[in-house]
Amino acid sequence: MKILKNNLFPAILLLLVALTQSSCKKLFGLNRQTDYDYVKKTLDPNIGISAGKFLQDRATGTGVANGVNDTVFKYMKLGLEYAGIDLAEYEKSDRTFLFLHNDGVRILPTRTTNGVVTTTSNIPTAGLWFDFPIVTSVNPTTGVPVTRPATKWSDYPKEDVKNYFLYLIGEGRHNFDNLNANNKTVKSMLPIGAVLSKSTMLGYFNAGKGFDEGGNFYLKILNNSDQAPIVHNNRTNDRSAGYVATNGIVHVFGASLAPGVLN
Repeated sequence: MKILKNNLFPAILLLLVALTQSSCKKLFGLNRQTDYDYVKKTLDPNIGISAGKFLQDRATGTGVANGVNDTVFKYMKLGLEYAGIDLAEYEKSDRTFLFLHNDGVRILPTRTTNGVVTTTSNIPTAGLWFDFPIVTSVNPTTGVPVTRPATKWSDYPKEDVKNYFLYLIGEGRHNFDNLNANNKTVKSMLPIGAVLSKSTMLGYFNAGKGFDEGGNFYLKILNNSDQAPIVHNNRTNDRSAGYVATNGIVHVFGASLAPGVLN
């Protein structure tokens, strides 16, 4: 038995070395990952078109992203059309544009059957239409609003939608090169004295004031994350950010953006 143990030890040692050092052989039927040299690449943030063109292309499916036509800004564009905002507003220079991905407007419930995903309801479960619902009445005893999720832009007053989108356009260019971990105040295109009605929960936000009184929003970079997202009003992280358009900067959000002050 002693001789047998001595003969087995070198064989076991060689097997362990093979398991830990081999990167290109099949061992016990499992493929180990092939070694490769990692090359760090930075994607070009310049999109080569205006923010308005970017919005139009990616709302109608005429633009191409990663080789696939999409309509990720469809519901944002529908909101702008309802509000009567000309896309020429997105052609003006030296601005920071906050875009709403479809998910930032509404996410509908789905069911998957045999690998096929179908929508089960038109009542949103997330997004702006869910987070800031329509006020149907106010409890006379408690003063608490009774609400329901919106299912279309026209559930909101047109003036509210118009002011909301103007609030998502900021003066100046604010991007990763001039933002940091401290909130930076950005003056929006919102008219002085604009308010939100109490017909939706947008008007109840910010202690019932709706918008920030100065028409400002706030941006910072969240440094405690590997992806370092840009954060709006201490509340919502970007979905993708830092697009350099020919006339300004575009940041995209896949969740609702609150109109009020920092909280």
